[in-house]
Amino acid sequence: MSTLRLNLPTALTLSRIFLIPFFVLSVYQHALLGALIFSIASITDFLDGYLARRSGQITTFGIIMDPIADKFLVISALVVLVDMERLSALIAIILIVREFLVTTLRVVALARHIVIPAELGGKLKTTAQITGILCLILMSTVFDHFIFDLYDIGQVFIGLALLLSVISAVQYTLAFWKRV
Repeated sequence: MSTLRLNLPTALTLSRIFLIPFFVLSVYQHALLGALIFSIASITDFLDGYLARRSGQITTFGIIMDPIADKFLVISALVVLVDMERLSALIAIILIVREFLVTTLRVVALARHIVIPAELGGKLKTTAQITGILCLILMSTVFDHFIFDLYDIGQVFIGLALLLSVISAVQYTLAFWKRV
């Protein structure tokens, strides 16, 4: 496992960070464009890890930067949603604190050459969180008026993400203390 090598998985991770300003600048005026940019960035989260494992291009840089890029994207979206008054600040704070806690535990473990892999609870939390964020972004678009009440659906998914955040934070903390 190398430290830094520019390969496709690393480029996808860095592209997620690169897309954040475009997401933030577009979402206020053009919700559909903002949702599209957020969706593309979210898809890179799946692709970078999959491609790194499949091609044997796992790097220390990627192991560290992938979750950081994910957190930057999600935290940016949560802050935007609070600013747009579509999400409670308290819920955003809890979700953000969980992200910092888990990322810190994983980085400390990695510094001791211990990899704490993503667990099912964390993956389910991420899926619920991304779905909720997209619903809350799209709630003021044509989709909200003709298909479903995206605000309520978004709140349900964010609530589920909140519950899974707490559960997975406990799981990661226990895994950290068992391995360190």
